[in-house]
Amino acid sequence: MPERSIGNLSRRSFLATTAAGLGELAIPQPLPAHIVETDFSNLPPYGNGTLPARIRSRQIPNVNGMTVHILEAGYEKPGQPAVLLLHGFPELAYSWRKVMPILADAGYYVIAPDQRGYGRTIGWDDSYDADPDPFRILNMTRDAIWLVYALGYHSVAMVVGHDAGAPVASWSALIRPDIFRSITIMSSPFEGAPSLPFNTANGATLPHPAVTDEELDAELAKLNPPRKYYQNYQRTRGANDDMLHAPQGLHAFFRAYYFYKSADYKGNNPHPLKARTAEEMTQIPTYYVMEKDKGMAATVAPLMPSANYVADCKWLTEADVDVYATEYGRTGFTGALQGYRVRRGSDPKSIAELQTFSGRAIDVPSQFIAGKSDWGTYQTPGAVEKMRSSACTNMVGFHIVDGAGHWVQQERPDAVGELLVQFLRDGKH
Repeated sequence: MPERSIGNLSRRSFLATTAAGLGELAIPQPLPAHIVETDFSNLPPYGNGTLPARIRSRQIPNVNGMTVHILEAGYEKPGQPAVLLLHGFPELAYSWRKVMPILADAGYYVIAPDQRGYGRTIGWDDSYDADPDPFRILNMTRDAIWLVYALGYHSVAMVVGHDAGAPVASWSALIRPDIFRSITIMSSPFEGAPSLPFNTANGATLPHPAVTDEELDAELAKLNPPRKYYQNYQRTRGANDDMLHAPQGLHAFFRAYYFYKSADYKGNNPHPLKARTAEEMTQIPTYYVMEKDKGMAATVAPLMPSANYVADCKWLTEADVDVYATEYGRTGFTGALQGYRVRRGSDPKSIAELQTFSGRAIDVPSQFIAGKSDWGTYQTPGAVEKMRSSACTNMVGFHIVDGAGHWVQQERPDAVGELLVQFLRDGKH
């Protein structure tokens, strides 16, 4: 924005001079931004040589104020219908590497970005005190729209969102069904737009407010032993340092974290919960309902699998873990965690923004996919029922995949790829 002149002073100089004269009464200035910029010429190729040969990595500039890093497959033949894949936490575009060739073989141009706050996408503020607005759901929806347009498309045949990518994909499909013509929601059910009080002028009572994350946390803290909800932990200032500087090392942290939430950990036996109460929620493993005095690094440390397991693990090799450890070791977790502060829970501004769409649903064809051993499906009691009954009006598939936990597209890429391709073919998207 150009400066305006005030006498012989620019507007910026005038404000600085005035503030200096006011001393302690000066209006506080915002903290300086920490905008992520990276010289990629000094970094190894994305994926450290583990990407399938047909997947290309490149930077897309001028996307809603960022340069977005994407993986793409099926780019060799221009004009093919597009599919957009949005990863979760703590994942990357890399998390789709096994599914992308399957979709490309089916005749689609497949796009998987590192989302805002992640990986090699740059132009976002990585400080804990950053303005949270860019990480709110409406701006993340704009990120997706800008990227689709930047790549020369007016629409995509399907948007897919896993975990923290699921709400971004869901709101994109709800708000712009003309662009996102079908949706696959993975691991994190979509509950729909927040409701507004209805018919109160004619005597209807106000609805009872839902239990907030903070209220749930307070009840969990009263248990013996005391517990806490992981999403509240992820909003804290110390969460980044706890994971980034895990005593066991970042590589071991990722190995244990991914193992704990996979089908390989036999303690994952998810089922619907009766209510969002502290007592019910304690049935969920400690990666979601944590011990109050532990961070995530200490939570997963005892779950480090054996050397024999690590050597035999085909769905997540040591080289794969190195990719996550290398990228997060460079960027930290703060940007990735910003979404938990404003896209989930009871943030008033986010709720107000989304109440704009109260009464609307996802009307495009939709399906849900999750692993049979994934507690993500049931961690919010009632969410599955809301998704299937009202939040999605055209849900044509609900698939629970055997032999997979939370990382379903990495644990069972064959099954997920088949479900995605069949969904596209049935809908002729």
